Amino acid sequence: MQHFLPYSKKLTVFVLALAAFLLILSQPSLAEESHTPVWSLPKIVLKGVPFSIDIADATELQQQTLFIQLDEKVYQGELADGKLTFADLSTEQASAHVVLLSDGHQLDSAEINALPGWFSLIPALMAITMALLLRNVMIALFVSLVTGIWMLYGLTLPGLGMAILDACQVYVVDALTEREHMEVVVFCFLIGGLVGIISRNGGTMGIAERITRVVKNRSQTQLSTSFLGIAIFFDDYANSLIVGNTMKKISDTMRISREKLAYIVDCTAAPVSAILFVTTWIGFQVGVINDGLSTITGFDESAYSVFLNSLLYSFYPILAIVFVLYIAGTGKDFGPMLKAERRAFHTGRVLSPAMQQDSGPAPEEKDMEAKEGVPHRAINAVIPMCVLIGVTMAAIYFTGLSSPDRADDSLREIIGNANAFASMMYGSVAGCIVALLMTMAQRLLSVHEITDAWFAGAKAVMLVIFVLTLAWSLSAVNTELHTSDFLISALGDTLNPNLMPVTIFLLAAFMAFATGSSWGVMGIMMPMVVPLAWAVLVFNDMTGAEHMHIFYSSVSGVLAGAIWGDHCSPLAESTLLSAMASGCDLIDHVRSQMLYCLVVGGVGMLAGTLPAGFGAPWWLCMVIGAVTLWLVVQMWGQRAEDPLPHPHKSHAHKPDVEPA
Repeated sequence: MQHFLPYSKKLTVFVLALAAFLLILSQPSLAEESHTPVWSLPKIVLKGVPFSIDIADATELQQQTLFIQLDEKVYQGELADGKLTFADLSTEQASAHVVLLSDGHQLDSAEINALPGWFSLIPALMAITMALLLRNVMIALFVSLVTGIWMLYGLTLPGLGMAILDACQVYVVDALTEREHMEVVVFCFLIGGLVGIISRNGGTMGIAERITRVVKNRSQTQLSTSFLGIAIFFDDYANSLIVGNTMKKISDTMRISREKLAYIVDCTAAPVSAILFVTTWIGFQVGVINDGLSTITGFDESAYSVFLNSLLYSFYPILAIVFVLYIAGTGKDFGPMLKAERRAFHTGRVLSPAMQQDSGPAPEEKDMEAKEGVPHRAINAVIPMCVLIGVTMAAIYFTGLSSPDRADDSLREIIGNANAFASMMYGSVAGCIVALLMTMAQRLLSVHEITDAWFAGAKAVMLVIFVLTLAWSLSAVNTELHTSDFLISALGDTLNPNLMPVTIFLLAAFMAFATGSSWGVMGIMMPMVVPLAWAVLVFNDMTGAEHMHIFYSSVSGVLAGAIWGDHCSPLAESTLLSAMASGCDLIDHVRSQMLYCLVVGGVGMLAGTLPAGFGAPWWLCMVIGAVTLWLVVQMWGQRAEDPLPHPHKSHAHKPDVEPA
């Protein structure tokens, strides 16, 4: 042992010396550090699509002595903020040979793979196609993500293995470690937890019971259901579960068909949550809008401000709410819904013949049920939600006034300068704290029960987080594949700016109808639509304030189209949840509301999105759309209470149950 120790020491010294020697050899010499700049090369480029190469920390370099040679063309860089940029480089070769020159001498060279431009669309097209075929947005997004990364590795066999590993280890981790992304994730968890607490402590049931106390007839029942759907605005899933199950018993008493109940529930869920300022939808929408804005150079408006401005052009969600209020208030129906209402009123069968008995509560209902024995006090939901909204709005205003010299700014400028993510965090934290304190003060739930309720609500938004994370990751891959650059170069100078909003609206509607996921559609389309819409305006020299309606309308086209397609799709989770919570057969629900959704979508497109793209005032389009829908109801609508057409005593239907 004594002889071994000296030998081991010598061996250790030798290994350390060898390691130090190899480390020194691996380091660039001082001459190399001082004379050879470090340039940032793209992983791949697209044939015929301009790209750029940057040299960081180039303040001490002489701009005029550095050039890049590509395909026998020589490019000179521009020095700005200490960075030397060689812009508008382009190649038509499959492998581009790039040479960095200084006074005619070669400093460095590299090979860059160049793919055909349409290759950059493969991940996005694959996401759409797989979502259509598999009816699963999560799998579609993940496979598309791996495919895009594989393309960055040159589509080699070893690259496929690296792409699978990098999908989670690099891109998903990068998406979740970005501060703004994590703010959205935490906000979704907080507001989901708040929904869990106020549902469990009886607050949301208190709101429902307050509204239902004034119901006396069929029309009031339908209006009460609509207003309850609007009141529970903070989450569309909570909306469907609470409103459907709360109003089911009283609507049966008033002989309202389950198809009608499911329609009202569905049309006051997603459309309401999508357009109000503080909901579980807002973090997602602002997040994907911000992802698209991050690729635009020189655009200084915040994502939250873009979202607020786009709401003015969200014709389908707003008109869908207006139309359901028309239908509920007048008691008139047409098409399959009128047939269902006549069946329910004249025979007492609220369920269709295809559905012989109530399917029972939805599986998700247990997480939203109030604890047995707790009083149903509306104030326990109203106050936390008011705190949430009030604190968020106040924080948006004060963070927008970040410096004294902004005191004279307009409200729009203040909102545009605000930190929306931080403001939503402040509001959701305040709402959770108030809900917790009110619940503990009244001894409605124990501390453990409050914690369980919060986690139950947070768990409900996990799917949202997964979809959003994969959408962020795919967006990062699309950026490296220069997808937006290709779309801009291919469509920027050919797509009619005035027709762009309606084109985006129709495309988003088709995707949502086929996939059944409005969130998936927004996650895939928004990061590409935002830079494309701006590039089209740039190409056509239409970036002034008088043309911004085209940009905002294009952004809203993704949201409005996604909700429209979602409403018409039997695959949509919100459609399924509304049917289950209302105790209605899914196919009956889709068939009965399909005509209504098509009418509202058609009017919203022809009277709203299309003319707004050509500069028509948004408020005028909204008024025309609302008036048109009112005329449709008055001209074609009939009440279920009215006598049946062409009555014959021998064929008259005898009610199975006496009217309530």
